[in-house]
Amino acid sequence: MGAQDGVLLIGNFLSATGGKRSVCEDLAHELQGQGWRTTCASDRTKPLPKLKHILKTVWSQRHSYSVAQVDVFSGKAFVWVLATCILLRLLSRPYVLTLHGGNLPKFARRWRRPLQWVMKHAAVVTAPSNYLVRELLPLRPDLQLVPNGMRLEGYPFRLRSSVSPRLIWVRSFHEMYNPIMAVDTVAALVDRYRDIQLTMIGADRGDGCLQRTLGRIEHLGLGRCVTVVPGVEKSQLPSMLDQADIFLNTTNIDNAPVTVYEALACGLCVVSTDVGGIPDMLTHRKNALLVPRGNVDAMARAIDDLLSGSIDTAGISCDAHSTATGSDWGSVLPRWIDILRSSRDRYAS
Repeated sequence: MGAQDGVLLIGNFLSATGGKRSVCEDLAHELQGQGWRTTCASDRTKPLPKLKHILKTVWSQRHSYSVAQVDVFSGKAFVWVLATCILLRLLSRPYVLTLHGGNLPKFARRWRRPLQWVMKHAAVVTAPSNYLVRELLPLRPDLQLVPNGMRLEGYPFRLRSSVSPRLIWVRSFHEMYNPIMAVDTVAALVDRYRDIQLTMIGADRGDGCLQRTLGRIEHLGLGRCVTVVPGVEKSQLPSMLDQADIFLNTTNIDNAPVTVYEALACGLCVVSTDVGGIPDMLTHRKNALLVPRGNVDAMARAIDDLLSGSIDTAGISCDAHSTATGSDWGSVLPRWIDILRSSRDRYAS
């Protein structure tokens, strides 16, 4: 297998070191299954070691790939994105960008020129949500929508014709995801639903949010109602989702979160804040219930509507599953292969 079958993937490859498995890891796995040789970076977590590892990989493995795919994030992570794209340009390697994160439009307003530069020189720019396509289209008129991929057969669908007060929250423990809102929501419901249970699953992002969440649980006396799981293997998540009926997404900033699609695939009734790209992927009272950012009372009322039977939970559950079908790798992977091959071949010609 030659370099023409090789692809370099730049992003977060952290699952082997206890971090959350990312979409680019799944993409690498799927491409390998189709015979592509993949070179991946990086599994480092600290900024400087990550930058060094990425640039070393881009340079040292330059004969192993003919096209690259680079995940684009806002904030400090954009430093390694920019450095990677500059080096790929010097090596005359075409690259494809994938835009990520609900904060990227805000970042683009402040750092328009460097972001526009990396997008201008990309062979193709993709985004996993209509929200990012709409917001960043002025920087790249031919921006393409490519959903985050997932294997639907790995997520058991169960129609929620009625729901129990079994709630689940899946995200990293970080302030941007506002996990304390989920705890406060349970506190608002526990007097009416004494058997309410919330399972919170997520890695500790190190900003103190996990400790604050645990402190909030203790302060409110919800130890019997709320279980915190610092993280699980991705293979374990489908069965844990299947045990719940209602999925909470309390985030303050968002784009097209994979965890929400996973919940939709399982047929859970999703209650989410209406931030960022969420209204582009979810429709209120059709495939989910949407509430204002940070509004605990509104989230509690939405859950009460589901539990009391005043909302058609079966309809929401069914539409949720249908929404997730568009993200199956069976549909998404052929698009990625076409993008990578056309980018490689167009440059070679």
